[in-house]
Amino acid sequence: MREIFCFGKRGIMHKPTIRTITIGLEDTHPLEARRIREVARQLAGVRERFSSAGYEVQTVRLATRPLFDDLATWSAQQMLDYVRDLQATLSEVELGYCALGPAQAARPDFPLERIELIPELLAASSSSSLTVQLADQEHGLRQEAALPVARAMLRLARETEEGFGNFNFAMLACVAPGTPFFPAAYHSGPGSLALGLQGAGIIRGVADAWAATGEQTPLSLTQISEQVKHALEEQARPVVELGQRLAEETNLHFGGIDLSPAPMGEESIGAALEAFGYGEIGGPGMLALSSSLTRALKSCQLPTCGYCGLMLPVLEDALLGQRWAEGRVSTHELLLYSSVCGTGLDTIPLPGDTSAEAIAYLLLDVATLAWRLNKPLSARIFPVPGKRAGETTAFSSPYLTNTRLR
Repeated sequence: MREIFCFGKRGIMHKPTIRTITIGLEDTHPLEARRIREVARQLAGVRERFSSAGYEVQTVRLATRPLFDDLATWSAQQMLDYVRDLQATLSEVELGYCALGPAQAARPDFPLERIELIPELLAASSSSSLTVQLADQEHGLRQEAALPVARAMLRLARETEEGFGNFNFAMLACVAPGTPFFPAAYHSGPGSLALGLQGAGIIRGVADAWAATGEQTPLSLTQISEQVKHALEEQARPVVELGQRLAEETNLHFGGIDLSPAPMGEESIGAALEAFGYGEIGGPGMLALSSSLTRALKSCQLPTCGYCGLMLPVLEDALLGQRWAEGRVSTHELLLYSSVCGTGLDTIPLPGDTSAEAIAYLLLDVATLAWRLNKPLSARIFPVPGKRAGETTAFSSPYLTNTRLR
């Protein structure tokens, strides 16, 4: 993967990678095939413009209104047939990412038995993502919804290849529409265009620039916040300005940019954090450092959307996967970091024999933290079928790193 540090030891600045260009569709379900084709053309055009400007674009994506809201009166079979037809259209236009939104289970009138449909719907559509909102500020936390969500995660682990169905499923808590990152993305309001960077390299670039000075004393937390903010604004502003122009040209609202510094494999947010000299992930000082990075993300003078928080996805980050295997970081540390930053628990590997009750309790911890602190958090959990604690995962997907189950 090419280097994308904004500041390297040679002082070279590189354009950041765009992880996602996401269009939010205002149309209600069921979506017409012609609209999917139209959006696919828009996404292709926007992608080409960014590519022509010298940016690497990893993915283009579609986020819709919540499926379970629009089709509340449909039978299970009707919904399954619809999702299969939708997948046929998505395949036709080569659109590999489509978020169908959350089941709003925090609402007291939402029928929890509908959550049982999610594994079947996801199995019928390789492109689709679905989620369940367990808590929001209007209704609070709905405890009884946690166990059906946990059971859905275990079904996806057993019934999809390598349990990969859980890549497209998550529990949400206090997550509003508009984030471009999946699987949490969903939409409301007029059609929009939103962006997300693969920004871990920007954070690492700041740390490397400090290291290149030869200074032995780490930057202060205030200095880290200021320098990361400057680097993000410098790198992201041209992306935003182009996004705003393209949104206007395509008659879309510009929804903003999610500055969460997403990692991918060796381009590690964990390695970026440790490069600041405050020790290893899981150790003393890392909570303070995480908070300083969040201050930088939140203070940027750019139109933002989504989480804008520190992403720590264990199975998508090589260094985090290593620290997990070593026992230096666990769900407890990740929950602690989420209290001052973060997106919750993302791609967390668990033994395949973990009980639904244990997963449900973990989901309640995340949802309670989100609800009490009024911040968006999510949980994407990976029970690994056939694997026990102490064994090593064997994912074949290039998007996941392997680690030891604990």
